[in-house]
Amino acid sequence: MPRENRKRGKKHRKSAVEQEEQPFEGARYEETDAENQAGPSWIVPLPQVAESNSEAPFGYVEVDVKAYFRTVDLQLREWQEQKNATEADVSGDIDPNEERRMFFVAALTEMTGKEKQLATDPDCSNILERMSHSMDDFVRRVFVDSMMGSYEQLVRHRFASHVCQTLFMVASSTISRETRGIFPAISGSDDQGELRSLTDLTLEICEELLPSFTSLIMDPFASHVLRALLLLLSPSSLPQSSGTRQNNLRSKKSAFWKTKYIGAMKSVFGEDKQEAHSKSVPERFGSMAVKFVEVLKNELGVNEVRALAADKVASPVLQMLLEIESTHDMANQPDSLMDRVLAGLISAYHDSQNSNVEPSDYVNTLFRDPTSSHLLETVVSRLSDPVFGSLWTIYIRPKLGRLVNHPIANFVIARAIERTDEEQLVECCSDLAGDGALSRTVKSARLGVLKAMVDRSKSIRARGKEVTEAVCTAFELRSPEDKNMIVPCVLYMLPLKEYQSSVSNAADADQQSKTKSYKKGGYKTEAADLPKSEEQAKESKIQGALLLQSMLQLPVPHHELVLDSLRSLPIDELIALAHHPISSRVLDVVLDSPEISPTVKRKFVMSLIGSFHVLVDDRIGSRVADKCWAVADPFLKDKLARSLIPQERLLAASYYGKFFWRNLRLPLLQRKPEEWKVLQAGKPQGVAAGAYIQSKIREAKNPGASDAGKRKRDMQVEDDIDALFQRTLGKRVKRGAFLDADSQPSRKVATDDGSLRDILKAVQLAPKDDKHKHRKKRTK
Repeated sequence: MPRENRKRGKKHRKSAVEQEEQPFEGARYEETDAENQAGPSWIVPLPQVAESNSEAPFGYVEVDVKAYFRTVDLQLREWQEQKNATEADVSGDIDPNEERRMFFVAALTEMTGKEKQLATDPDCSNILERMSHSMDDFVRRVFVDSMMGSYEQLVRHRFASHVCQTLFMVASSTISRETRGIFPAISGSDDQGELRSLTDLTLEICEELLPSFTSLIMDPFASHVLRALLLLLSPSSLPQSSGTRQNNLRSKKSAFWKTKYIGAMKSVFGEDKQEAHSKSVPERFGSMAVKFVEVLKNELGVNEVRALAADKVASPVLQMLLEIESTHDMANQPDSLMDRVLAGLISAYHDSQNSNVEPSDYVNTLFRDPTSSHLLETVVSRLSDPVFGSLWTIYIRPKLGRLVNHPIANFVIARAIERTDEEQLVECCSDLAGDGALSRTVKSARLGVLKAMVDRSKSIRARGKEVTEAVCTAFELRSPEDKNMIVPCVLYMLPLKEYQSSVSNAADADQQSKTKSYKKGGYKTEAADLPKSEEQAKESKIQGALLLQSMLQLPVPHHELVLDSLRSLPIDELIALAHHPISSRVLDVVLDSPEISPTVKRKFVMSLIGSFHVLVDDRIGSRVADKCWAVADPFLKDKLARSLIPQERLLAASYYGKFFWRNLRLPLLQRKPEEWKVLQAGKPQGVAAGAYIQSKIREAKNPGASDAGKRKRDMQVEDDIDALFQRTLGKRVKRGAFLDADSQPSRKVATDDGSLRDILKAVQLAPKDDKHKHRKKRTK
């Protein structure tokens, strides 16, 4: 800058950052001057063009189109919240579904030619997901075909990847119908090309993604699309009841966001057939799923496959590939994906079954890693029995005591115990009981291993004694008197000594809270607050309740340990367990378990007689009482119902007990015990109960009589109020019934002998005023 143009004032000193940037700016200006660009030297081209293209690679959606699809989204949300199409308030004679189809066709017409732009838009991509649930088979084929050739770019996109994932999820129903030969009618012209089936389109999409599969598996946006595609290709790899199916498709964070901001997605036409025949896929899909496994195995080395196991993005996809590999009998081969994950354990077994294999540090880290432990659970459940024996001997049993108490590895050990045989289960019980590892599992509140041991003993129906002894050892129950406390100790997840001390401390604190009081500001206040540790001792734990439920399903006599403990509990504690939403499940298993004899169930119900009015006066306890009533035989029901007659008013006034009181039908039991017994034996419902009782009584009186000539009035249900007045005041006489000689009531006169003299006498005694009243009513 020339000296004459300088201004007065304090000189500005440049910071260190600006001094570092100054040479770069000078070099930039020198470069632009050297290139002799037009215009001033300080004009620089914008470098943000590439970033905008990455966000919208197919162009931006126009403002008017986006506003229109927002109205479409609002209308679809309103229809999806309704239960069915008939609940819509539609004026005129137009069918609700027909109006929705017209609206939907208009939206599809506006979407034609803009599918890729809408899929990459942050707002319209959610609308396309919602619309895909309401598309029929033909529209889905058109929509998938419109984006052919661009799926590799779409699955990498932040918003379009979710559209592709939803398409693959809803395509299962369409592909299932195509597999069974059900195709929609297509009305096309000669100038249009042939529309391929969704099965062929899916296979072509797979061929498009195969060359870049190894890079897509590491992409954070494409990974979840690949999971949905693999599930579509091989649905039998993941069972419907497996929790892995949902975990692999969408993370907890993504599922929460979708539920909160997008809401439920279903068809607006009331047709929910997406899950029907979801496993009916063509044989070509299985071959294509095997191709993905082979591509990953051929293009990646051993160390690269092992690196995928610990990656948060790629590990779920690798887990599904291991499931597919095991389903097609490819896992038990040398150099398979499962062999690479296990550091060559399968290859070593095939080379020499008796050779000593050194444990790998990599496999040991899989037990303790939060991400790879899920993959190892799949490996443990899918291994063949001989290779699992090697895994148990080399990696699990030497470190069993430490692994069962690890916060992550204990889940893998629980899954491994589900695969053990009788000998391995005995080894597990003896090893854990010897070094005190079971006691540490209780203190660390990790009962998954104990439950897995009990479940395995139940499935193989062996070693029940060793398993129950292991549970008693974990909770420090040694003597027979101590074992009677197994239900509260396991339910509260406390060893015996800690449970007894917590109960005694709670009792002392309760006694002090009743006696201790103080005054503040003229008001008398009681200190009834207990410490948190004492409050926790009274709270049932879910893991403890699940362990008790598993123990009750053991064969005889191993479940007697829990039953004896329940019998030893006072009736107040037993009622408290029945009122709790967690511990009441234990009592449900007592009444539902097939391993428990009906005699034991009858004794359990008998122990509750006298306290049923307290049991049913609760939301949870009333359900336990219903189970007791369903299990009881007719004689026990009679005894139970008669014990509740003094508490009838209390039951009728209870908010929850009144439902149980209606099932008892105590008024009928007091008036007609035989009919009540017949009713409880047959269990008819509603108005048919009266007719059922009458028919059973007639059959008992006349065994050979047929019901062909019954009159309709014989089948009428007798009202309880009429029966009561009939017993006290006699049969009622309807005076107005004698006015019309042709009417039906005039023939049915309430006399004993039915003579004509009584009929005339009754007519003469009828008052005349009543006749005039009846005539006036008729004229009106």
